[in-house]
Amino acid sequence: MKIFIKNMVSNRCKIIVKDILRELDLHFIVVDFGEVEIMENISTEQREILNYKLLECGLEIMDDKKSILIEKIKSIIINLILHTEENIKVNFSCYLSEKLNHNYTYLANLFSEVQGITIEHYIINHKVEKIKEMMIYSDLTITEIAQNQWKN
Repeated sequence: MKIFIKNMVSNRCKIIVKDILRELDLHFIVVDFGEVEIMENISTEQREILNYKLLECGLEIMDDKKSILIEKIKSIIINLILHTEENIKVNFSCYLSEKLNHNYTYLANLFSEVQGITIEHYIINHKVEKIKEMMIYSDLTITEIAQNQWKN
């Protein structure tokens, strides 16, 4: 059974979700950004308890398909920018369309409508955060960061 979780944007979130699932004796197959797959079907009561515990940590179960799609867009972007060293060789619009099996125009319009910001600005904001992190915590110069990390 798949469960979609809002605001799951870091490895720390994954750890928290895993701990909550273990506490509730739910066996997970995969815990990824914004998405959890558990082995068993859960009852309405278990789902409410899970959501309550997630809410205590700033997370939340999502049921709305549009919200789930928005969170998938965010998760893909965050994962590519903040949690991998990989530079994708295609532009983000093609990449997102391919990953989510939706027309990019639809994704972009939905994202802007719900988030109040374009996908492009969301990407730029996260790239800026990554650059700031690299400037503080790595030995790379600004020139090296620009040349090696942000060719997209």
